[in-house]
Formats: sequence, C-alpha cells, structure tokens
Amino acid sequence: MGRPPAFHYLPEWIGSSVGGDHRWNERIEMIAALTGMGLSAAAGFNAYIPFLIVALVAKFTPVLNLPSGFAWMESWWAIGIGTILLIAEVTLDKIPAIDTVNDTIQTVIRPAMGGVIFAATQAAEAVDASQWMQDNSWVGIVLGVLMSLLVHSGKMAARPVINAGTLGAGGPVVSTVEDGASIGLSLIAIFLPLLVIAALALIVWVFVWLWLKIRRRRHRRGSTAYA
Repeated sequence: MGRPPAFHYLPEWIGSSVGGDHRWNERIEMIAALTGMGLSAAAGFNAYIPFLIVALVAKFTPVLNLPSGFAWMESWWAIGIGTILLIAEVTLDKIPAIDTVNDTIQTVIRPAMGGVIFAATQAAEAVDASQWMQDNSWVGIVLGVLMSLLVHSGKMAARPVINAGTLGAGGPVVSTVEDGASIGLSLIAIFLPLLVIAALALIVWVFVWLWLKIRRRRHRRGSTAYA
C-alpha cells in the first residue's frame, strides 16, 4: 500500500523512518488531524482566508487533492465569491463598533467554515482512511467547528475591550495581526503541519496574556476610581 492519493506533497522524512503500512497510516492520520486543526483555527480569525488558500492551492498545485464532494471549492465562482466576502470582511473588521457587529454575525459563519474546511481538505480525507472515521464522518466537521469556535470566541471577547481601551485605535491594528495570523496558520497547516501544535500554543498564550493584561488594567482603573 502506498501513500493515500490525497497526499501528493509530503516531505519524505515524514515517512522515511516508518516501518510498515500500519505505522505509516498512523503517521498520516496524525499529520492529517494537525492540518485540519490548523486550518479550522485559522477560520476562527477569518473565515475566508483559509478557504481561499485551500481553494487556490488545490487548483494550482498538486499539494492538495480535495475529495470529489468538495471539488466546488476550487471552482472560479467559489474563488470569486470568497474573494468578495474576504474584501468585505477585512474592511468591516477594521472599523470600531462595526467590527463587533461583524464578529456577532461571524459567530455562525466562522465555525461553519472551519467545519467545511476540515472535512474538505486532504486532512479529512486521510483521517477518513480509518474505519472509525468512515463510520463517523461527522466527527471531522464537529472538530473543525469546535476549533474555529474557540478561536473566534477569544477574538470576539477581546475586540470590544481593545477598542474601549485604545479609543478604537487598536482595533484595526489587532485586526491586521489576526489576518496575518490566519494566513500564517493556514500555510503552516498545509506545508508544515507538525508546527501546528506550537502555533496553537502561541495563540493560546497570546489570548491569556491579553486577558490578564486587560484584567490588570481594569483593576488599576477601579482602584484609582475609589482612591
């Protein structure tokens, strides 16, 4: 048994030390899950960036081979609609107060997109090579939805506080950083999936750091008010 057809591009070192098909399949499933997690997390920041990256990589390179049921993602009409929605998302997310409304609307869109991307990429196809995943195909979608929802929730909770603490000036800066994080995480998930764990750990650390910093600032303001 050779490599699953979905994985046209994998560094040789990933499988060079693997002995036997069973261990190779286990390694593929681990890589696949990391790819799905990374793309879903990227969708939590911006739903359309990982969608377009997956669509363009699948259309123009042999790196991704989407399952037939999701081949529509690499069609020109899907890429065109995704580009229009991305421009709208990037613009609205840079406007204080409007960004909060946009985040509320995206509470449904981002997790849904994360689930679709997880299910559509080579990651989902490779994980589905296991019998358990074949019998429970909904698991990939649920994992993608949950991962995107976690990242989106952190983003949505932090943005109003950042806007209030910086009089709106910090919102566009943070939004730009989030867009960059979505791009970087998408590329890492596809080309360097083993780094996804480190990238997700960094995201968690940043969210915790921001929360603690905001909490300390609120505490200092409260102490000043009572002084």
